[in-house]
Parts: sequence; C-alpha cells; structure tokens
Amino acid sequence: MTNRPIRKKIRLENYDYSGNGAYFVTICTKDKMCILWDNRDKYEPLKQSVPLVGAHSVRPKMSGKIHLSEYGKCVKMGLKNINVHYPMVFTDKYVIMPNHIHVIIRISNDVADRRTVCAPTLSLIIKQFKEYVTKQIGFSIWQKSFYDRIIRNEREYNAFREYIEANPENWESDELFIQG
Repeated sequence: MTNRPIRKKIRLENYDYSGNGAYFVTICTKDKMCILWDNRDKYEPLKQSVPLVGAHSVRPKMSGKIHLSEYGKCVKMGLKNINVHYPMVFTDKYVIMPNHIHVIIRISNDVADRRTVCAPTLSLIIKQFKEYVTKQIGFSIWQKSFYDRIIRNEREYNAFREYIEANPENWESDELFIQG
C-alpha cells in the first residue's frame, strides 16, 4: 500500500454548489506553463532620455490588447460555450492570463419562461469546460482541480470584477507570474 498524500478538501462542506449563486474561479495550466498568450509584442526596450549604460532593460508593454495563443482562443471559446450547454449558468466576467484564467460564474435557476431544470454543480461545469478545451486542443493543458470563492454579496462581486479587469496590467506582481 502506497502512502499517498491526503488532498486537502477545498470545497465548502454542506454547501449546494448547484444552487443560485456566484463564484470567483481560478483555473491554472499544468505546471503553470505560460501558453495562453501569444508572446508577440510582449516586450519593448525601455525608452529613456539618457543613453543606456550596461545591461539592456526591457519592460512589459501592455497596450490594452491581449494576444491569445491558439490554446488561449480555445479557452475563450470554451468559456463562451458554458451558457450554450447550461442556460442557467453565466460567465459574467473572465480574463485569460498566460498560465491561468479567472472567471466569475453565476448560476441562476430563476430564468423566466423556462421549465425548471436541475442546475449542474460548479465542479461539473469546470470539469466539462476543461474537457471541451482538451478535446479541441488534443491534450490536457490543465492542472488538477481549481480554486473557487463563493461570492457572498455585491461588494465582493464588484471587487472580483475589478480584480479581473486589472489582472493583465498587474501580471508581473501576480502570485502566478512566471518570468517568460
């Protein structure tokens, strides 16, 4: 019998992850590989008014436009398809970073003019999203599991929306940043 490490439970016990609610979700690539952005135009020489002396410095250039790699484009399509498969599930806001994604997923069983349908759990939504991307690419790019935070009120919801919007600009200070 092998002594495998016991995985820490990361889901809230006795919480209904298929009920109405919103979740801030982070999904990382396997080994945190930076494969979701295309690196073109990522760095430009640091412009200075004085002559450069010594090492050549570069700073990330954030033009406001992220160039997704082919893998990143598959991820974007997968996020957009979640609502096609589950009409009661909405991806309210997301950002695709080089080695992870952040997304606010909202489950709402209260959509008018529709018969009651059993909503999937958050784990099933993420599992099927990952499977869709894996099938499109031909192999898995994902680490096991995902991180989630139940959004408890409008203040938290707005804070996560702002975090997602600012994430590309703050990439180098992100805890998942890996020098490329």
